[in-house]
Amino acid sequence: MAFESLRCGLLGRTLGHSYSPAIHKELAGYSYRLFEVEPEQLGSFLTSGAFDGLNVTIPYKKDVIPYCAGLSETARAIGAVNTIVRRPDGTLWGDNTDAYGFSMLVQACGADVAGKKALVFGSGGASLTAQYVLKMLGAREVVVISRHGADNYENLDRHADAQIAVNTTPLGMYPNTGVSPVSLDRFPKLQAALDVVYNPARTEFLLHAERLGIPCANGLLMLTAQAKKSCEDFTSHPIQDSRIAEITASLAARMQNIVIIGMPGSGKTTIGTMLARQLGREFVDADLVLEARAGMPIPEIFRREGEAGFRTRETAVLAELGRQSGLVIATGGGCVTRAENYPLLHQNGVIICLHRALEKLPVSGRPVSQVLGPEAIYAQRKPLYAKFADHMISNDGAPEDTVRAIREVVL
Repeated sequence: MAFESLRCGLLGRTLGHSYSPAIHKELAGYSYRLFEVEPEQLGSFLTSGAFDGLNVTIPYKKDVIPYCAGLSETARAIGAVNTIVRRPDGTLWGDNTDAYGFSMLVQACGADVAGKKALVFGSGGASLTAQYVLKMLGAREVVVISRHGADNYENLDRHADAQIAVNTTPLGMYPNTGVSPVSLDRFPKLQAALDVVYNPARTEFLLHAERLGIPCANGLLMLTAQAKKSCEDFTSHPIQDSRIAEITASLAARMQNIVIIGMPGSGKTTIGTMLARQLGREFVDADLVLEARAGMPIPEIFRREGEAGFRTRETAVLAELGRQSGLVIATGGGCVTRAENYPLLHQNGVIICLHRALEKLPVSGRPVSQVLGPEAIYAQRKPLYAKFADHMISNDGAPEDTVRAIREVVL
């Protein structure tokens, strides 16, 4: 069916970059715009007739309710609306499809909520949705942790028996990555961790869950699932659930960085440049960014500041690049010598380690290689490369073959 004539979009105050237009284009192909509206303009916008369907985000999920002539049972129960449909008589009907999205996220993570104690960090609109779904799924107890509530970050010890943890706060969201609302070490019985944030793909909250071996998931599938349900509201046309996983996987692949590590001289820049050109992505050489920030070449940095000074500068650059999305990044060969660089690269990236025979590695212009030699460096770094890498790819053949091998594992 054709829905091109529908006028849909996302309503919020400050929207920035949104993946919603791309998702809705995949789902039905109708026009989908971003509507940034100030609070004093909200009423006139909603009554203007300028749309057929809307998704609603911060800060208007409660504010739009008085303008809706009808609400779904879910929206009424949660007390928040994230989807609005203009009915044939011109009145507005509100729904909450975030609940469907969050329930699909719980299911995809494999979290068994029934009979469990769940903690929800945050008390905003997303928290209300999570609370509703967790209760509907049979959670034994749902506790909201907020800064000023009866259950807060000062008395978390009373909830050490929590089995499910959900972050609904913006802590850890791009661009302010690397922070978490809580240390998951405080919950030794934890069985699942969910974060409604999806950029970066792995917040510090989820990275910690990974380190502890706890099943976890970000909010990208929730975003896609709620969009699918909203699309059904807009079009009155059912969409197969399988589309959720398909679109989520496609988005995740486009969002993730492809990070290339490996020995000095292993071909990271050459391969990265070719790969980025084929994929239509931006290529970034971390060493060139570092030199530009420092205002001097790497050998000069080593001469003036030593390797320790260089590594500190390198970590700062990787922190800057790692939080971005959709890049192909070539790192310096020694980035693996600092453990703190791993979460910076892993948070939003798939890490590819290039391997090249040691006798093929050049040493000119590479300070560490000139001092120690490739053999000694590789002996030291081999286990570190293995620890960082998601995939090991040989670069002993033609560059085209190496690029093809990388594409096969990341796309």
